[in-house]
Amino acid sequence: MKKISRLLKYLADYKGQIALYFTANLLGILFGLFSLTMLAPVLQVLFKPTDTVVNRDSLLGKFSGFIHDIVQAQGPMAALADVCIAVVIFTILKNLFLYISLYILNPLRNAILRRLRDDIFTKTLSLPIGFFTEERKGDLISRMTNDINEVELSIMGVLEVFIREPLTIIFYIGTMVFMNYQLTLILLFVLPIAGLIIGRISKSLRKSSNIAQEQLGNMLGVIDETLVGMRVVKAFNAETHQHLRFMRINNLLFRTRNRIAARKELASPLSETMGVIVVAIILWVGGKMVFSGSGFSGEWFVTYIALFSQIINPFKNLSSAFYNVQKGTAALDRIEHLLGVENTIKELPDAMPVYSFSDSITFKNVGFAYGDKKILQGIDLEIKKGKMIALVGASGAGKSTLVDLIPRFHDVTSGEILIDGVNIKDCKLDDLRRLMGVVSQDPILFNDSIYNNITLGTGGATQERVEDAARIANADNFIKQKDGGYQTVAGDRGARLSGGERQRITIARAVLKNPPILILDEATSSLDTESERIVQDAINKLMQNRTCVVIAHRLSTVQNADEIVVMEQGKIMERGTHASLLEKGGIYKRLVDMQQVK
Repeated sequence: MKKISRLLKYLADYKGQIALYFTANLLGILFGLFSLTMLAPVLQVLFKPTDTVVNRDSLLGKFSGFIHDIVQAQGPMAALADVCIAVVIFTILKNLFLYISLYILNPLRNAILRRLRDDIFTKTLSLPIGFFTEERKGDLISRMTNDINEVELSIMGVLEVFIREPLTIIFYIGTMVFMNYQLTLILLFVLPIAGLIIGRISKSLRKSSNIAQEQLGNMLGVIDETLVGMRVVKAFNAETHQHLRFMRINNLLFRTRNRIAARKELASPLSETMGVIVVAIILWVGGKMVFSGSGFSGEWFVTYIALFSQIINPFKNLSSAFYNVQKGTAALDRIEHLLGVENTIKELPDAMPVYSFSDSITFKNVGFAYGDKKILQGIDLEIKKGKMIALVGASGAGKSTLVDLIPRFHDVTSGEILIDGVNIKDCKLDDLRRLMGVVSQDPILFNDSIYNNITLGTGGATQERVEDAARIANADNFIKQKDGGYQTVAGDRGARLSGGERQRITIARAVLKNPPILILDEATSSLDTESERIVQDAINKLMQNRTCVVIAHRLSTVQNADEIVVMEQGKIMERGTHASLLEKGGIYKRLVDMQQVK
């Protein structure tokens, strides 16, 4: 129960539906019980003479006496007809209420799964950027898809079993106690032994299921990497290499799932065998009671056996459900692990709203580290409103990490970052990020229309505003030349557009957002010369009257920056204008000479 506590918590929000489901199941079980107890009167009418003296001392005797009186008053055929009609009516009512119970349960089960999916996706969206650099994307996708499916099939699929079958067993065994408590005591002694044998076999199922889910995540990772890097795979004749990686995981998954299936399929035959052994014991002991003349008549013994036969399937279903839940909790553990990941980017309960940017962004002795690895150390920097600050240096110097700290994609591990004199950790996160626009080296587009890609995160905009933004980004002309215009679908990751077109759409997105602070991370480095010129022109328009932080490897694009900050190994080594840094003859001068920037 502890493993499925989250699902039980979801169920707590549907108490009314659960009460209706419980009531419908209860009525269905009772009507089924009534239809079976009619078996004894039928046998009595068929096989006992009408002049038989009935012992009315016990509860069963009084019921037999009642049927005997009907036979005496109406005749055997009329009594038999009455009993048969009662059996049909009870059976119809039983199945009607069982259908109603399932009609109530299925939307409830789907609602819980919907909430679980929503919680996982919401949690994923809330996690910091650093989390996704540590985790394999394929494994995350597996948890959000295959693990959810496993929970649906293995746990939610047998939810009704854990409510209906125990009720069935309780009511049927309760009736059997009234019929013959000695025989039922023997039954209650034997059944737990059978359950213990079944339970011990299923213990290893969960571990194997966990391995299978992990391997499925690894497989999705290999598939994703192969599809994304197909050009590289083919260029380096790496098809065999990737196929061997895939087959290694696929074969391990094959063997693991075979072990799981072997244990799972053992549940039904094992429980049926144990059931037959129990039946044989009951037949022998009960038959001995009938032959000894202890007052337990033959027709009631047959009814007792019929009732017992109705609890064999519930016990089988419970044992199979136990196997399934063991299998499903492995998937649920992986989901719980994701849902339990601590979000290190937290907003304070009394966080301050931020409505505008009016003065400066200040770094005070800022440090940042991944675990024990220091990325930034002792960063002191002030970015005044309306100024353009360029960050340059070799790859791995910490430039991208530094700009990621401003919108709190990561949090500083030492020091503080202030915006207009207020620590950004004290600001509302949405308000802080609303002040900033980001244009990265890899333009990120979604498999949606160009219009929706431009309006991303703005809550929608008029067609006129979108077209104005596209014109500033030098994108309006090529968009209108597309067959669908602004409703043209960009394709998976923008695959239907060229690199320059994708970048101009992301610039149009930033223009539409109209942020006072702009972060440009190598926005033109992956483009050809012509595309770079067009995109750079769009960027220049975007940068007007804004505070800009620019990361650049091509130093020709930042010569006019108000301040150039040279970084190396996570530290600021030089700073100044293009001319003053050239005069120093230090790191920046060396980088300029290497690129032959005039």
